[in-house]
Amino acid sequence: MKPVHRKPCVIANWKMHGSRQMLEIWLKQYVSGLPEENPVEVVLCPPAVYLSEARLYLNQLAKKGRIQLGAQNSYAEMTGAFTGEISPSMIREMGCHYVLAGHSERRQIFSEDDTLIARKVWAAYHADLTPIICVGETTEERNQGKTLEVICRQLAAVLPEEQLRLDPRVMVAYEPVWAIGTGLTATPLQAEEVHVAIREWLAARNRKVANEARLLYGGSVKPGNVKALLMQPNIDGVLVGSASLNAQEFLSICMACRQ
Repeated sequence: MKPVHRKPCVIANWKMHGSRQMLEIWLKQYVSGLPEENPVEVVLCPPAVYLSEARLYLNQLAKKGRIQLGAQNSYAEMTGAFTGEISPSMIREMGCHYVLAGHSERRQIFSEDDTLIARKVWAAYHADLTPIICVGETTEERNQGKTLEVICRQLAAVLPEEQLRLDPRVMVAYEPVWAIGTGLTATPLQAEEVHVAIREWLAARNRKVANEARLLYGGSVKPGNVKALLMQPNIDGVLVGSASLNAQEFLSICMACRQ
């Protein structure tokens, strides 16, 4: 049985997809199907250029509190000569409460290392954002039996003990790289094994944080597999990629996550 204070969380990561028209239609379809009493926290992470319009549409629909906004990325500084980047304080001003940090696509495609990701996480905390820290292993690392070694290394680089004491808001999304966009999904037991290791890693540093931290799974999440994942004691939500682009499919995932 999961503690009631760990409210299930479902995050829609649109990546580099969408349009103004799609955003408006998606929000109307999603909100119209949402029950009045929804015990699941929902976070929408559209491309940054649509954050302002997303907030406007939510205000018009009078449903702002029922969908939180999150950003897919932010930089490690609040201001400066960093052409093309967006600071966490700007993200917060857009109405966001969350920001992804360390997504495998940022690590692999844009060569973001643990040091930069740690700086981004720290900056997000300072801007009153909750970073959703993404960790995960590649196919090669899993085949070599290095999954937990990789996860713990990524956590240690991003969440030093000082940070856990200063800001206890922790959300971690386990995303096996081999399951992102491939149609493959970690079995519920495979995912739970890693989530247990993450919670134990946190408990060794701050037991209160470990008990309260919400740990999510990401990697080809669909309506058909989400319920089995959420039945695991240490999986508190999901980070959804391609399935979040369809409002009805995403709504089905959210409904499956209701306790």
